[in-house]
Amino acid sequence: MARTKEFNEDQALDKAIEIFWHKGYNGTSAQDLVTHLGLSRSSLYDTFGDKQKLFAQSLQRYQKNAQKQVMELFDQSENIKETLHDIFKQAVIESLEDRITKGCFMVNSSVELAMHDEEIAKIVKNNSKVMEEVFTKAVQKGQDSGDISKANSAKVLARFIFNNYSGIRVLARSGERDKQVYDDIVKALFSML
Repeated sequence: MARTKEFNEDQALDKAIEIFWHKGYNGTSAQDLVTHLGLSRSSLYDTFGDKQKLFAQSLQRYQKNAQKQVMELFDQSENIKETLHDIFKQAVIESLEDRITKGCFMVNSSVELAMHDEEIAKIVKNNSKVMEEVFTKAVQKGQDSGDISKANSAKVLARFIFNNYSGIRVLARSGERDKQVYDDIVKALFSML
């Protein structure tokens, strides 16, 4: 008779996201995972496979949740430009308040692993593609309502916006604490919209 799992896999993945996000893939040991997730090695490996598979599943869960959150913000938005400003304002606040310089889990994973791990590279590339589509749709909505300039195509602006958002997350990971640096980036970005 097979034993039933005594833990919630989604909660375990959320805990894995926390530790991988904080320490990175290479900085997280098997013992870190066992301790942080509160699981035995056998439960961990029987459920998720090896460390790389757990990392990939964690990154996919993070991707799904982050994309859903952004899509909902844009879907509910009455003014896309204001919503974009709120998103960037929140990113700046998080960057300045983050004492462990986490940055963005997806961006960190891209920098650390995408060049060397084909599966992670596919997840990162898919995330960029989906986010570009989400931002393009949002910018188009803003252009149609007159809130965002039509001087550039929605796709061009979406790429520019998403790249700047990712850049802010890289700055956060580097430990940048000067609010003026972030404010200058946001100001220049919104001058294009």
